[in-house]
Amino acid sequence: MSKLIGSAAIILDTEGRVLLVKHSYVKNNWDLTGGKAEENESAQETAKREVFEEVGLEVVIGNLTGIYYDPDYDIHHFVFLATSTDNRTPQPSSPEIVECGFFARNELPRPISDFTCRRIEDALRNNNDYELFHKVGARQWIE
Repeated sequence: MSKLIGSAAIILDTEGRVLLVKHSYVKNNWDLTGGKAEENESAQETAKREVFEEVGLEVVIGNLTGIYYDPDYDIHHFVFLATSTDNRTPQPSSPEIVECGFFARNELPRPISDFTCRRIEDALRNNNDYELFHKVGARQWIE
């Protein structure tokens, strides 16, 4: 039996706003760029590939900011800071992404899950004196 792994990237613009994508499925919700790992792919490689597939940006994957275990799906989600290596504006580049943009932490778009908000806040803490591993429950939607 193999474990499921997912990865997401926290990408900030020069003003410190976080890049979010709006999905074309589920609740048409806003989320971080990311998705499930493919065979023989590391968590870092997954985050990098997903960013390129979803918004067309090449990125360098930086520090790990959290690992989130979701027992409902038996999946570990890895979250990394990432930096764009090109000057292009992110654009939806996958049928699953209908919109994308940079948003201030106090002005996140809706609908968005508490899980997405938590990962952003954990990643952007001003200190590293916190637990990297978290167990998460069912998503709560912020409309």
